[in-house]
Amino acid sequence: MLTLLENPILRLYLNLIGWALVGFLLGRKLPPKTSKYLGQFLYWVGVPVGIIAFMRGAKISGYIWVAPIAGWIAMLVGAIFARLWIELEISDERTKAIASGIDAPEDAPDQPTFETAWDRPTQGSFLLAMMVGNTSYLGFPVVLSLIGPEYFLWAVLYNTLATSPGLHGIGYAIASYFGNNSTNQPRKGILPVILGNPALWSFGFGFLFRNVPLPDLAERSLKLSAWGVVTLSIIMIGFQLSYLGVVREFGRASICLAIKMVVVPLVVGTGLMFFGVTGWPRLAIVLQMGMPPSIATVIYATAYGLDRDLSVATVAFGSVGLLLTLPVWLWLFAP
Repeated sequence: MLTLLENPILRLYLNLIGWALVGFLLGRKLPPKTSKYLGQFLYWVGVPVGIIAFMRGAKISGYIWVAPIAGWIAMLVGAIFARLWIELEISDERTKAIASGIDAPEDAPDQPTFETAWDRPTQGSFLLAMMVGNTSYLGFPVVLSLIGPEYFLWAVLYNTLATSPGLHGIGYAIASYFGNNSTNQPRKGILPVILGNPALWSFGFGFLFRNVPLPDLAERSLKLSAWGVVTLSIIMIGFQLSYLGVVREFGRASICLAIKMVVVPLVVGTGLMFFGVTGWPRLAIVLQMGMPPSIATVIYATAYGLDRDLSVATVAFGSVGLLLTLPVWLWLFAP
């Protein structure tokens, strides 16, 4: 039994399932404000403290900035694959129009306009889920557990300079363009989102003071607090899952997750090899790419009138599917 528990992926599974289940049960019993306060604590205090703690002893190389660039490339590749799939799934009307168009004379005056079977809100939810992964509350614990603090900064920069601004920048544009609801929610520019993210400031602080010696008690307390934040982050995932409601749209959700959590990490992760990014840094990036869609996609779907059922399904099934994909990335990309 002790030998099994020494397996890092098994320990990770036990922690993910166990603490997420705790959060799920608490989410069903406690007021919704509990999740809100926990989220605010993690965003403003917990995650920054964890970043500072895990930066101590972390390896920082000159090409660490490949991480956020890879994040933007992953979003672009995912959007391209998503758009192609949407165009391939044609409606019955479009199929009939194509069939009738084969026999139509070349000089026919009015040719039909072929439309996809997906309505606009569904297209928006599909594209949004393809872009925005849970690279913080879920991605950070996964990278820390499977790789360790040495390459944690790759995950931090991926989340801070790619996922977060992508959500508030391109994500907002997608939700506004494809949504049915007109909201008065203010739009945040990408630069304010980046500069206002406490994770970025804690990264700078941790970088400057990462080699400053601390008393043993302070060092141990800092690390203990950081791992406590990791546990709270997983509990937060359970809270969020408990609020999703009924899960539908399995078919389209499975297609979305196959592209987002399998195809994109495989394509971009393989491509990183040609730019000299291999070993543990590449695995850290691939793990972040392979995270399931963030709960923020459900929030956007509700606020802007997108397909909430599809957003809920991608978050729920993606969180479970992560348990299946993690061993694949370790097998393919771990040095």
